[in-house]
Amino acid sequence: MARVFNFSAGPAALPEEVLRECADEMLDYKGQGMSVLEMSHRSAAYQQIFDDTVATLRRVLGIPDTYRVLFLQGGATLEFAGIPMNLMRGGHAGYLVTGNFAKKAWREAQKYGEAEVLATSADTNFDRIPNLAPVAERVAKGGLDYVYICQNNTIFGTQFHELPECGETPLVADVSSCFLSEPLDVTRYGLVYAGAQKNAGPAGVTVVIVREDLIAGGPALPICPTYLDYKVEAEKGSMLNTPNTFGIYLCDKVFHWVERTGGLTAMRERNLEKSRLLYDYLDHSTLFHGHAQPSSRSIANVTFRTGDEALDAEFVAGATERGLAGVKGHRLVGGMRASVYNAVPLEGVRALRSYMEEFESSHPAK
Repeated sequence: MARVFNFSAGPAALPEEVLRECADEMLDYKGQGMSVLEMSHRSAAYQQIFDDTVATLRRVLGIPDTYRVLFLQGGATLEFAGIPMNLMRGGHAGYLVTGNFAKKAWREAQKYGEAEVLATSADTNFDRIPNLAPVAERVAKGGLDYVYICQNNTIFGTQFHELPECGETPLVADVSSCFLSEPLDVTRYGLVYAGAQKNAGPAGVTVVIVREDLIAGGPALPICPTYLDYKVEAEKGSMLNTPNTFGIYLCDKVFHWVERTGGLTAMRERNLEKSRLLYDYLDHSTLFHGHAQPSSRSIANVTFRTGDEALDAEFVAGATERGLAGVKGHRLVGGMRASVYNAVPLEGVRALRSYMEEFESSHPAK
């Protein structure tokens, strides 16, 4: 079978060597006589897997002991509700609405208290990260339980390259699509969380990293379901109920792969090289145009279009024929999107750029 390069926004490509490791252990995990898929989450063998997963992630990210690491389910969508129910103690939080998922999180938070929009780029279809100076001014006035951002906006291809100044107010970030793509100073945040299906593992696992003092008193709201009670989940070691055992095992493999391949500093350099290969072409193309403003461009999701829907559809069809899968853009933006996550090889990005050049040469701009 011809090789296919997966540029989908998620579920995304996983490292080939990780998939091969899992295949080798599928029927018998390290002499246990069974697959991890069959193991009890209460068994000693699985507890070793879980403990190693947490320890490896702590090393890779440099997570201090003052933070708890949780492996939950329900994706980012469930955390849209879990965050205000745990942290909105004064009933008032601030949200930066910079894309579709930030908007969904803000709307969900309105059910549990006052969710104030501190800044937004909705007026230009989320093509940029808005000016952060007014955010700092508003935070300085006080009264906010936390400030919320979606650090990388998958659909629109934008990313925070600077964080808002929050002082003592906890910063909460959805880092799903930039998790493990570059170094992350966890101490800048009160809570960060990520759906694993971009860079960390398969769909179905959500990683939550939260400062311990923020959850020590239990949820802010008494209506918080037990499953979303971060204090209880921390006390139970993410095993209040049966966790996604195989998904966490696969995350452990990915965390070790990140560590083996040079850690997050090396990962950032590889991802920058991949994204720049496409952005450099877009900056000189007369046919393709990027969606995100240059100062806000994501290193994970490169969004672009021709301006002609029929031509975009032709490009996507041709890409699929060439084994360049998942390049169709989201309906809210249209055009194309190349998600160049960790496991996408440079070879694949070069193949995509080569196809863009070929397509442009046969479709000169009018």
